[in-house]
Amino acid sequence: MTGETGHRLRGDYSRMRPDYTVDQDWEAYARDEHDLWRRLYRRQESLISRYACPEFIEILERLDFGAGIPRFDVINGKLAKATNWQLVAVPGLLPDLTFFEHLANRRFPAGQFIRKPGQLDYIEEPDVFHDVFGHVPMLMHPAMADYIQAYGKGGLRAQKLGVLPNLARVYWYTVEFGLVESPEGVRIYGSGIASSYTESVFALEDGSPNRIGFELERVMSTRYRIDDFQETYFVIRSIDELLELARIDFAPIYAAVRGQPELEPGQILPQDRVLQRGSGAYHARKRNAVH
Repeated sequence: MTGETGHRLRGDYSRMRPDYTVDQDWEAYARDEHDLWRRLYRRQESLISRYACPEFIEILERLDFGAGIPRFDVINGKLAKATNWQLVAVPGLLPDLTFFEHLANRRFPAGQFIRKPGQLDYIEEPDVFHDVFGHVPMLMHPAMADYIQAYGKGGLRAQKLGVLPNLARVYWYTVEFGLVESPEGVRIYGSGIASSYTESVFALEDGSPNRIGFELERVMSTRYRIDDFQETYFVIRSIDELLELARIDFAPIYAAVRGQPELEPGQILPQDRVLQRGSGAYHARKRNAVH
C-alpha cells in the first residue's frame, strides 16, 4: 500500500485518522460491488488452484470468502487466531513511514475501495480485492506473517539509513511478486501475481520473463517494473526461506550493495541460478511499439 502514482489518488482521505486508517464501512458497498468481487474471485480461484503454491491454495479454501466483499472484522478473527495479525482499512496509498509502522505492529493496511468493472486486469493502486485475496492467505501462514512484520521493522531502520529503495525491492520481489519451488514445480505465492489473472499466466507459463533463484544482495540491486509485468521473477526454495530472511541482520548487506551499480529488471548475471532464461519478447515488443 506504499508507493507513488501519477494519477489522482482514490479514496476519501478526509475521514482518515492520524494513522491513515478508516472504517471499512462494509454496509456501504453496493450490490454491483459485491457482484464484481464474486466475478473477480471466481476468475482468480480457477487459476490459483493450478498456479499457486500448496500453502496458498489450502488457506484460501479455508477462508472461504467468495460470496462477496468480506468483512474485515470477520477476517481479523481468523487472522488473530492464526498469526495475531489484523487488517486495517485505509483509503488508498500510504506514506512509507506509516506503512512500515503498521507492518511492524502486525497490522496490514488494506484498501477499502474496490476497482471498477473496466479494471479487471489492472489497477494502479491496490484495492480491497488485491489486498484481501492476494495478501490474507499468506498472512495466515506463520513464516510469511513473521517475515512481513520483520520487513516493517526493517523499513523503519532502512529509512533512517537512506537505503529504503534497496529494501523496497525485497518486498516487491517476495511479498508482491514472489515465486516458490514446490513438488509440483515453480508456483505463485506473491500477492501481486496471485490477485492478477493475466500475470498469473505470464509469470508461470510465458517464455518471456526470467525466473531466477532468490539471492538477497542480487534482489536489493535489481530495479523492478511498476507499470507492467515483471521482466524477472525471483524464486525461493520454500516458504520457510522467508523465516531466514526475517532473522538476517541487513546492515552488512546494505553496506555491500551501497555504491554498487544497479541492475536492470531483465538482466541476468553469470552467477545467477537460472531456472528459466527468458526470451524478453514481451517487453521487446512493447518497446518496439513505442518507437
